Amino acid sequence: MELPQIRLESTYAKIEIKTKKDHLQIEQPPADLSIQQPKAEMQIDKVPSKLTIDQTKARADVDLKSVSRRTEEAAQKGRQDWLEGIARRIQEGEDLMKIENGGNPIVEQAKSKRYLPEHEFGIGWVPTEGSVQINYDPGKVDINWKVHKPIISSRMRQPIINYTPGNVEINMKQYQSLKIDFNNLKFVGTNYEQLI
Repeated sequence: MELPQIRLESTYAKIEIKTKKDHLQIEQPPADLSIQQPKAEMQIDKVPSKLTIDQTKARADVDLKSVSRRTEEAAQKGRQDWLEGIARRIQEGEDLMKIENGGNPIVEQAKSKRYLPEHEFGIGWVPTEGSVQINYDPGKVDINWKVHKPIISSRMRQPIINYTPGNVEINMKQYQSLKIDFNNLKFVGTNYEQLI
């Protein structure tokens, strides 16, 4: 027995989508920067320190004298002895002139010249205390300085931006379709039969 059949075959529509991505490129050039630092100005005024040590008296105390000082002392002592000798002779002459006043001046003058002078000894410090003279001047330092501020110059540069927009293309890849097929389908009319 043959049954009539209707066959339907359909296909769906298909869409094709092509996309092109957008592209963004950003380039940032560095800023132009200029920095100048002027040097600081500094002035130093200095008076040097001074140390003075005078040990002339201490050297003289231990009999370490210079030639000029020994010559000067010898000249002074010679002059002093000379003046004392003149004074002694004047005194002796006056004593002899006044012999009539009594006494025996000749014997007394002879006795005074017979004995050497007595020397005194004592305990002391060599060199004597305070014989070294120390003088110190600490000096002076004046510092003057001047600072200059830095000179900064900057110029900002704009970024370079390249942008390519994206794109979307939509196409029909396949259109929809419907296919109808009949099998064993007959039209039966009055005294008439036809295969469809």
